[in-house]
This record gives sequence, C-alpha cells and structure tokens, in this order.
Amino acid sequence: MAKSIQMNELTLGVCYYPEHWPEELWEDDFRRMREMNISVIRMAEFAWAMLEPEEGKFDFGFFHRVMDLAHRYGLKVILGTPTATPPAWLTHKYPEVLNANVEGVLYRHGMRRHYNYSSPKYRELCAIIVRKMVDAYKDHPAVIGWQIDNELNCEMNVFYSEADHVAFRAWLQERYATLDKLNKAWGTVFWSQTYTDWEQVYLTRPMVNQSPNPHLALDEKRFISANAISFARIQADLIRELAPHHWITTNGTFGHLDSHELTDELLDFYSYDSYPQFSTIFPSDDENPLADRAWSLNLSNTRSISPNFCVMEQQSGPGGWVDRIEMGTPRPGQIRLWSYQSVLHGTDLLVYFRWRTATMGTEIYWHGINDYHNRPNRRVREVAQVGEEFGKIGALIAGATYQAEVAILQDYDNVWDGELDRWHGPLQWKSVRAWYKQLQYRHIPADLITLRAKTDLDDLAKYKVIVYPHAAIMTDETAELLTKYVEQGGKLIFGARTGYKDMTGQCYMRPFPGPVAELCGITIEDFTLIKGTVGVAELQWEGSSLPAGTKAVGFNEVLSIEGTDVDIVAAYATEYYKGMPALTRRAVGEGKVWYYGAAFSEPVVDALLEEIGLVALAADWVEAPAEVEVGIRSNKGSDYLFLLNYASEPVLLTVKQSTTDLLSGAQLEGSTELPAYGVMVLDITKR
Repeated sequence: MAKSIQMNELTLGVCYYPEHWPEELWEDDFRRMREMNISVIRMAEFAWAMLEPEEGKFDFGFFHRVMDLAHRYGLKVILGTPTATPPAWLTHKYPEVLNANVEGVLYRHGMRRHYNYSSPKYRELCAIIVRKMVDAYKDHPAVIGWQIDNELNCEMNVFYSEADHVAFRAWLQERYATLDKLNKAWGTVFWSQTYTDWEQVYLTRPMVNQSPNPHLALDEKRFISANAISFARIQADLIRELAPHHWITTNGTFGHLDSHELTDELLDFYSYDSYPQFSTIFPSDDENPLADRAWSLNLSNTRSISPNFCVMEQQSGPGGWVDRIEMGTPRPGQIRLWSYQSVLHGTDLLVYFRWRTATMGTEIYWHGINDYHNRPNRRVREVAQVGEEFGKIGALIAGATYQAEVAILQDYDNVWDGELDRWHGPLQWKSVRAWYKQLQYRHIPADLITLRAKTDLDDLAKYKVIVYPHAAIMTDETAELLTKYVEQGGKLIFGARTGYKDMTGQCYMRPFPGPVAELCGITIEDFTLIKGTVGVAELQWEGSSLPAGTKAVGFNEVLSIEGTDVDIVAAYATEYYKGMPALTRRAVGEGKVWYYGAAFSEPVVDALLEEIGLVALAADWVEAPAEVEVGIRSNKGSDYLFLLNYASEPVLLTVKQSTTDLLSGAQLEGSTELPAYGVMVLDITKR
C-alpha cells in the first residue's frame, strides 16, 4: 500500500529562512502569512553552521525563538535536517567527507551537496547533529514533521570519493557473495576484465574513451541509490526513536535514487519540488510542446510514490542563480495555475519556495513570494487568492485521489541502464513524451507507474491501457505478470528494443523480444538504429488517419509473425524492408497486446488511441480545447473536475451538464470562458 500524506484539508505553506533576516521582521512576516491563509513554514534545512558553530558546541536557541513566535501566530513548522550543507569547519577538518569527480578530484567547500554518503566520519557527524536537533525541538508544539536532508542526489548523483569505492565493494560483496558471481554478472571475461581480488574493483574511473563496463555502470547506479537510502536511514531511525509523533518525508525526485524504496522503508510520504518554469530553460523542439504543462508528468511520477503528497517547494516567482538557471517572471495567473496543477495531481500540502527573495548568496535571483523591498506585489496577491480558495475547497479535496484509466509503465533498471545504452535509452524518453503529450491534449488522464518486484496484478488491472515503451531489461517473471494483465482484459503496448536483456544488462541468447515474444506472437527478423545517414522508413497504416509520410522514428525493427492470431496493423512503406510488419496486434484472453518496432511519435500515438478507442474521462461533462488540462480527483463518492488553461489567451469551454465552479461559486452550463492561465474546479458528483 503506497504511503500518502494525511491532511484534513488542502494546506498552504512557505519556505522561511529567518537566519537571512533581521529578527524585527519575523512578527510582521508571520502576521501576513496568516492573512494569506498560510499555516505551515519549512525551515532550518541549511542551518548546520548556526546549530553547531564549532564541533561539539551546539546552539538551538535561535530557532526556538522563531518557533515560539510562529506558534503564537498559529503556524506549524516542518524542520529540515541540515545535512545538505555541512559547515566549513567540518569539511576543513575532515576532507574525507567531500565528494569527488570521476578523476578523484575533490569537490571543495562553498556550494552545497558536496559531501559523499559513504564517509564513516560524515555519517557519524550527521547522526550527532540530527540527534541533538531532534532532541532539542521534538517537544515544541509548533513542529509537525521533518524533512530529511534536502533533495537527495540533486546537483550531483554520482559519487567517486575513496569512501565510495570502499562502500561499493562492500555492497557488491553482499549482493554477489563471490567474485565468480560478480565476474559472471559483469561479463568480465570480455576484454580480460576478470577480477581476482575485491580490492581490484572500483566504481567508474577514467579510462580509454570513457566507456565503462555497462554491467558495472548499471550496478553503480543501483549502489548509489542503496547508499543514499542507507544514509537517509540513519536520520529516519533517529527521528522515529526520539519523535515518533512527528511525520518524516524528504523532497525531490532526482537521478539514481529509488524513491519508491526510500519511501516504503523510511518515510511517511514523499514530497516533490515543482518548478514548471524550468521549461523555459530547456525548451522542447517538439511541435506543440507541453512546456510548463510537462510538470504534470513529473507530478504523476510523484503520485506513483505517494498518491497524496506534499509539494515542499512550489515555484512562486522567477528563478535563477547569479550564473545560471535563468528563468523569466511567471505571467499573471501562472503561479496560481501551477499551484492547482500540483493539487490536481495529488498535492494536499503545498509549500511555496520561498517567502522572500534572498538579498545575498548564489540564489539572489531565485525569487520568492515577496521581493527584496518586502512591499505588496502581484505574486503576493496571487498566493493570497490561492490561500482564500483553499479555505473554500480544502476540506473537500484533501484525501481525494487522481483518476486515470491509462498508465505509462517504467522501471528503475531500464531508466538507469538507458543512461549509458544509446540503443534504448533515448527511445524511452521520446516515447514517454509523445504518449503523455497526446494523452494530455486529448484530455485522457494518465498515471506514470513504476514496475517493482512487489508489483502484482491488482496494481495493473485497474488500468484499461498500459504502455511499456522500451523495456530492454525484461524478466520471465515480468512477462508472466504482463500476460496475466492482458488475459484478464487489459490492453498492453510495447515499443522497439523490448525484452532483449536480463537483469545484469546482458543480452539474452533467444529471439527478440525475449520473454514477451510468445505473448506478442512475433519475433524480430531484422533491425536498425536510425542514426546519421541511416534512412528512416515511412509507415502504411490501413484504416487509420495517420498522416501520409509519417516515419517510424528512432529504431526500426522488422517483425516476423509467429502465429495465425496476430494481426498486422501497420507496415513499413519504404526502405529495404518495405511491406514488412511494423505494428502488430494480438488478442490474448480478454485483452490485446500491440508491438510497435520503433519509438513512438505523436502521430503514431494518435493513431493508436483511435485504434484502441480511448475517450476523455470527463467527456460527458466538458468539451475543452487542447490547451486545457482536464483531470478528476475523487473522494468518498464525490468527484471534482479540474480545468487548467495553460494558454496565454482565454479559451471557450462547453459545460455539458449544470454544475458549480467551487472556486468562484458560479453556476455553469453551456459555453463558458476560461481566462488565460485560468482554473476551475467543478463538482461533478452524481447526486
């Protein structure tokens, strides 16, 4: 059972850094927060140097004063353990705590997250500060919970200090027990890489062409995740011991970290940091890109960890460091829009980053709700509007869950393996984007779910359609589970490069797509990566509205039909494999399975959606243009329809049945205008 935050109503919070401001500002800050219906503050996650200014000398008085005043104003407090920013005295005295690059060069003090998880000394010092901090604040009436560290694996998700090499060897010894098993898993007979002593084994190091053993590289990422969880466990165990009445979370979903395992083992729920304006830094070259709306995909991933969760940092202004991460100012309405984007996807506690823009340091351009001058601005007014609206609808929405009949399936092993493997990794990202984008534009809500060892048929059977695009690593056990899903009525869609690797990342000596070849009723006769001068075939799809000239992008597999019950849905129209199957369909039990021998593009996704006959979940209630995200949260028999306009212009909706917009109180039916960046939440409960 996935872990969720437990809130009685939608709750608004803000990140607050009292150490950045004169003490005489605090009371006015807290008064204004309460006027805006902000009732939670997060703080102290970067304050180690204040809490322990010298080794072994602690001072907890500062934050006691802050929390005493916060409590007087009815504010609750989330405390962050300060281990993301070790103080200068620590890194100077104990340089072994520092992380290193692949060449072994240490990252020096002056930034954040420059430590490694493996250092025994760092773990010891972290345990001391966390124990002292929890013991000092555990009985304060304002404190409700703890955030472990801050954004584990953010900014740096590879670790090559000497302590990491030592910890990696220990992890491998536990995983494989013997060098013979390790050598077999890593295929070290290739290029005479065979190890004869554990001391010969290292994480990735500088080498010719910078191309590591791919099986080592996969285990390296598994180790980094396990090591981060081990590091977090020290803190979680201490908090559970000393403050069992407080909840525990951590924030952000970053690379090389199994956030599902972390949550299952250590946390009460997961938290996400949502910055949709990042879409302006790395714009997509897709036609009709999702832009800031793409953050719904990230929120969907968080929802797979905790169906109801916290956004610990919600963008509340333009962002930027002095030298990078340059983001423009959100347009009027966008902060509110992004807030409800988070709420639609499962957020019940929304914490803005930050209360006031810092006047010093690296993040002086990472703006908060308030500007440097601390006078009212439109961001303050917009957040105050959200606070007022939370007061109206908060008790209705909290605990409600997102509704979806379609799921995009992923797993950590394939994501991590695909970082190095150019024959399937890039296909994954292209296909997931294409599917999520077209589902969004057709108003078909989708979940992003993660296949794990504990995933069972009940987890999958609630979805009518599952897309598992390019699962290169595939086991027979997974194939058996997916077969049962199809047999009981599910519709399953695979893409190219499925099922040709085992859990070590080695290729099977069996026809592709390996474990699911029998399920799909096909094998792969021929194939080519589409790269450089290699031509890409066009598609011929009878009975579909697929545009003429649509290409099968990324990779082309020529499918061989292995059974009379397999239908050819589309064929290649050009290249030397002209006329050969590109997309097949097979009925299995009560369901169907499709196999497509390429990466998915938007036109192909659209054609498949028509083939399957999927319709919008709220089609009986609203007709909306593609610019509007449509989704439903349901709770105890009540259904709430969210309409989010990401366009810079007003759009027209058709509300097909009489209903109420819970935010404005307006009765709606027929043609209705949704303003630029506007939001509506409609009660569509069947009475």
